[in-house]
Formats: sequence, C-alpha cells, structure tokens
Amino acid sequence: MPPISREAQGRLKIGNPVAIIDIGSNSVRLVAYEGMSRALTPIYNEKVLCGLGRHVATTGRLDDDAVDRALRALARFRVLCDTMQVSDVFVLATAAARDASNGPAFLEAAAKACGRPISLLSGAEEARYSALGIVAGFHEPDGIAGDMGGGSLELVDVKGASVGQGTTMPLGGLALQDVSGGSLKKAQKIVRAALERAPEYLENLHGRTFYAVGGTWRALARLHQAATDYPLHIMHSYILDPKSGLDFLQLVEGADTKSLKDIESISEARRPLLAYGAIVLEEIIRLGEPKEVAISAFGVREGVLFDKLDPETQKRDPLLAAASDLNLLRSRSPRHGQELCEWTEAFMKSLGLTEAENETRLRRAACLLADIGWRAHPDYRGEQSLNLIAYGAFAGLDHPGRAYLALSIFFRHEGLSPDKVGSRIKSLAGPRYLERARLLAALMRIAYPVSVSMEGILPQAPLRVRGSQVVLQLPSHMQDLANERLAGRMKALGKLLNMEPVIEIAG
Repeated sequence: MPPISREAQGRLKIGNPVAIIDIGSNSVRLVAYEGMSRALTPIYNEKVLCGLGRHVATTGRLDDDAVDRALRALARFRVLCDTMQVSDVFVLATAAARDASNGPAFLEAAAKACGRPISLLSGAEEARYSALGIVAGFHEPDGIAGDMGGGSLELVDVKGASVGQGTTMPLGGLALQDVSGGSLKKAQKIVRAALERAPEYLENLHGRTFYAVGGTWRALARLHQAATDYPLHIMHSYILDPKSGLDFLQLVEGADTKSLKDIESISEARRPLLAYGAIVLEEIIRLGEPKEVAISAFGVREGVLFDKLDPETQKRDPLLAAASDLNLLRSRSPRHGQELCEWTEAFMKSLGLTEAENETRLRRAACLLADIGWRAHPDYRGEQSLNLIAYGAFAGLDHPGRAYLALSIFFRHEGLSPDKVGSRIKSLAGPRYLERARLLAALMRIAYPVSVSMEGILPQAPLRVRGSQVVLQLPSHMQDLANERLAGRMKALGKLLNMEPVIEIAG
C-alpha cells in the first residue's frame, strides 16, 4: 500500500509517523511507520549489515569496525527521522550490546549518534516483544514464535493475544558461526544440545505453527519461493511445509550458495549465515514437529509498537483495520463500504451459505476494499485493484486470503469468467476461495449499478434468495434502474447459483 499523506493521517487520526531503530547483532535498521495504528504500514525501511555480534561469543567484545559502521548508520537515521518529522523514535538494542564487555560504552556513543535514549532489551523482553509482533501480525496465532537474530534465538509460546514466558539461547547466526569455527557439523551439535535443554517449548510446538522471525529465515523463505516458482513474492505469512522444507534446508546446508536460485536477491553479507539459519530451523522442525512454519515480517519492532496501543485498539482485527483505512481514504463513499458488508451478509444468510469465521472477515474486508480502484482508467480498474490488494502491506492475512480478496475485486470490475485472470493467483486461492470470490463479485456487480457507490441506497434494495429464485427488490422510486444492464448482472448471478433471477418493484 502506498504511504498515507499528512492530510489523510489527519482524517484517520493516527498522528505523525513513528519509528523504530533496532540495533541488532547483525543489522542496524530503521523502520518508520505512518503512525500508531493497529494496521501498521511502513513508509521507510533501511538496514545496514554492521555485524556487531561477530566474534562476541569468542572475544567478548564488539568489533571496532562494526561499531564504527553502526554509529555512522545511527547518525544517518537521526537525520532521516528529522526529515520525515517522526514524532516518536524508539531505539532498541539486543543480544550483541547486551553480551559484550564494551556494550555499555557502545550504547553511550550510540545514544549520542541517534540523539535518543536506547532501551537495552533483556532476553526475556526480546522474546516477549517478538511474540507480541506475532500477535500484531497474524489472525488468532497459535504456536511458538522463534526470533533468530545474529546473536540469539528467542522462543515463546503465543496463543491468540496471550504470550507465555520466553527463553533466549545463544543460537544466532553470527554466534553459531563464531563458536563453531565455521564448522556446520559442530554448529548442528551445538544447536541440538541447546534445543534439547528447552523441551517445554518444542513439546508444546507439536501439531501447531512455528512462527519464524528474523532476516535470515526470511532470506531462506525467499530462496524457497524461487526454488518452487511460488507465485506471490511476499514473505509475511508464507507457509513452509515441514516435510518438504527439510529437504530444502538440507540443500542449503550442503550447497554452494552461488548455486541457489535467486541468490542475487540476498545480500552478500547475509549469505554465509543462511546455512546456520537452515540448521536451527531444521532442528526445530525435527524436535518440535510443527504442522507448518509461517514466516513473519513482524517481530520485536512491531511488538514494541503494539504494546504501546490502548487495549481497545489492540483488540481490533488488523486486516479489517487496514481495509477500513483504505475504504476511508480511497472509496467514493466510505459508508457505502460498510453497507455493502451488511447487504452481502444478509444475502449469504438467505442463501444458507455457511461461512467460517475467517471467511466472514475476508468477505467484509473485500467489501471495504471494493471501491479502492475507482480513480483508475476503467480498462485497468480490475488489474490495479488486484495489484493493490495482492501486494499490499496487510497483516492478519494469509496468502490464500490475499488471493481471495484480490480476485473478488478483480472479478467485480472485469466480469466473472475465471479465464480473465492468470492461473497462478487462482492456484494460490484454491477452488473454494475462487468460487467464493466469484460469488461475492457477482453480488458487487449488482450492488454498484443500483447504489452508484453512494450510502443509504443498498438498505432500500435488498437481495435475497426465495426458494429457487434470487430476488432483487427495488423501491418504486428506483424502478427505472431495472434496465438491461442490471438484468444482465442478475442473470449472471442466477447462472452462478443455478437459480431464476427476479427483479421486483416494491410498493
């Protein structure tokens, strides 16, 4: 999603941008968000791979060159935050600064460089914020969050909005590379021994989801997408099947990284850590036996901001919050989007079509997003809407759900034929979501010629199933809307449902 303008921020009442500076063991990163919101959207993201944690495990000190790179990055980030008029900057430091003997001196210099106080997180705090990042980024999460950085690995149980007591282990990529002397076999033994000392986490993982947080695991996921020709290059909520994933992880451990497909997309500084990330994830899969591995773009940074929201805002659905924001900013009549939710819900009940809880929220999100492409040229509204939704910065949304939302609005503009859209996004949606998307689009294609996207109209024109008929009721003052175009849209819906379409004039 494109960044929101200052005028729009005022309409949404989210304030000025906020930012997190994350001083990690491998990278120092600045992420600025458009404002404090349940639907966090980054407006700027920059990282510098400083390698602060390199050799800390063996020397006990932060490397001088890495410190210099980090301080230069922090000074740059200070200027960038001033330029963006960021209202609040939260600066975090983790394992490397925590464990190094010269960590305190570095933190003092770092605070001067970035012009803000720095919060040095304990291992338990890092685990908690990682888990809160999963709460912020996933709909009803249930599993173990694992955050692998350069210096440490944090594990914590998360279920819904509840976060358990976390643990931290020195299993970051740089730390493993250091203590193993570059030997992958030795690193594997170190990882296995450490994980076996935390049995409660891996026993609780069995049959649940492992949420993989951290840049190295995201890089592995990117390579896995390339190897499998996956159609959607978005990391958040990408699912790695544990069984097939093991073969890929072993390939990474044994291969020359130059031979891996799309390795050019991974920075050279991170490539040596891929094998260590693969080893840790492989051992977690073997010992914990999760049902799936979900890659997360949300972690400590988003968890810190989530923790600062008021309880009511924390309870909001992040997908519906983002869809509501876009409805407010981009539709012709925001209230119409809300009415479309209610109008389609009444129809679904009359049809007797059972919706799972997640399907209901997806349908509502689609209704709120239905009009976001109206400013585009008519010939490209479907394509533009599909791209905005499929590649938008949404949280609380898995990849099949993205495909469903994008297809619903695409079919709304382009017609109901499945042949109008490519096979890759249809395969991502799956048969059930594809048919649900076509049905919802058919309803929208009736709603818009009646309402012209204006509020207050749809409640006067209910659409219901009556026996073997699908019936649209128009009040007498709207009877002239019943032209060939509307009749054609009703006929298409009737064909989809194998029902007779009827337009009735009430009163």
